[in-house]
Amino acid sequence: MRVKALSWLVSMQSSALSWPHLLLAVAVMAVWGTNFVVIKIALQHLPPLLLATLRFAFVFFPLALFLKRPAAPWSNLAAYGILIGAGQFGLLFLAMKSDITPGLASLIVQTQIFFTIAFSMRLSGERVRAYQLYALAIATAGLAIIFLRTDGSSTPLGIGLVLMAALSWAGGNLVARAGQPTNMLSYVVWAGLFSVPPLLLLSIIFEGWPAMVHGVSDADATTWAAVLWQSAGNTMFGYTAWGWLLARYPASIVTPMALLVPVFGMGASALVLGEQMPAWKIVATGLVMTGLALNLLWPIISKRTPRRRIQ
Repeated sequence: MRVKALSWLVSMQSSALSWPHLLLAVAVMAVWGTNFVVIKIALQHLPPLLLATLRFAFVFFPLALFLKRPAAPWSNLAAYGILIGAGQFGLLFLAMKSDITPGLASLIVQTQIFFTIAFSMRLSGERVRAYQLYALAIATAGLAIIFLRTDGSSTPLGIGLVLMAALSWAGGNLVARAGQPTNMLSYVVWAGLFSVPPLLLLSIIFEGWPAMVHGVSDADATTWAAVLWQSAGNTMFGYTAWGWLLARYPASIVTPMALLVPVFGMGASALVLGEQMPAWKIVATGLVMTGLALNLLWPIISKRTPRRRIQ
């Protein structure tokens, strides 16, 4: 038993992120988490669908001039671009305009983990595990608390839009898995070619050309810096560093770091925007984070924990 425990500890140490790589992973999570506050700043002047259009336009140009198109089929790139562009970010930006705070948005959108697993199981025929049901029940309890609160920090519409954004994100995850990109940054950049047209069309139809022109003309240096951060920080740095880490470590070691995104998101929203953190929000956040953590970490812990022999 002691030998097994020792070998487990050695394997944990050998597979753990080195300190420089751990700091890099935390930096990526900080960028992705605080980006929700950056989005809110940009939305003060720009209509949400136009902001999403500009985000992906600045992702595609000029990086497409330097990054080779991935080997994935055009249909795969188109599906990913539409799901992530018009689906995930279009809906998320619409919700964050006035129906949900950045902190809560950064938390609720992480439910994409459950949607991704549900889609994968549906396609593979795999049965739901007991720990997944427990994790979903705990997270759902947290979401129910958020949904039932009517203090102005969120509305049912905002929560619904973010959940739909998470659903689109999950669909994009499966499409990306099918495309098997070797360079995730290149994949995201070229998929942006298919994100811009539908977002631009939706912006023209629902926001209107006058509102779009007014938003661009009214935008100040801070707004444009926030827009550029969407492409330079959130995409160029974030996806490049994340892909680099995933290429060097098992996914089971790297992906749980994503639990830090809501931590940075809610912390930045409280510090920069003054988002209130009453007791109900802390409890709801704790429940959702517990559900997410259980879902991500239980398979890792159960595989690595030595099992005692029944005498």
